[in-house]
Amino acid sequence: MNTSTIFTRMDSPIGVLTLAADGEGLRRIDFPPPRPPPAGEAWIEGDSEVLRETRRQLEEYFAGSRRDFDLPLSPRGTGFQRRVWTTLAAIPYGTTWSYRDLAQRLGKPSATRAVGAANGRNPLPIVLPCHRVIGADGSLTGFGGGLPTKAFLLRLEGSLPAASEGLFPA
Repeated sequence: MNTSTIFTRMDSPIGVLTLAADGEGLRRIDFPPPRPPPAGEAWIEGDSEVLRETRRQLEEYFAGSRRDFDLPLSPRGTGFQRRVWTTLAAIPYGTTWSYRDLAQRLGKPSATRAVGAANGRNPLPIVLPCHRVIGADGSLTGFGGGLPTKAFLLRLEGSLPAASEGLFPA
């Protein structure tokens, strides 16, 4: 396993994103402000094929011409977290699921809180679309990039719940 992590930054409509990849694939996407590397890891600023392709696909997404991502992924987390994150990719563009829907899809209908916690630790937002998970009542709930960013992404996809439209002006 290649443990070297390379990172770069890219401008986006939601601020400067930090993209990080290792020899296995895309490892992290950080909203501004960037988080520090995990303890004990040294990240090197640079570029790689995975980072270039991630940047290209994100630019297409923000331009409205991409709905799905096709990237090698290398997120770090527990087995349960990785199952939750993989399931996020099944939420179709332009739709939202509740935390309950996500828990049921995982076959863990009583694990809504654990699913919510794993969703909140998603290291690859946008690519693994945790922004598409909302409250059962249609409300926007916590999001690492902030609720205005979540509203922006849902509006971009045409799926911002009507109840939230006035709360987060475009």
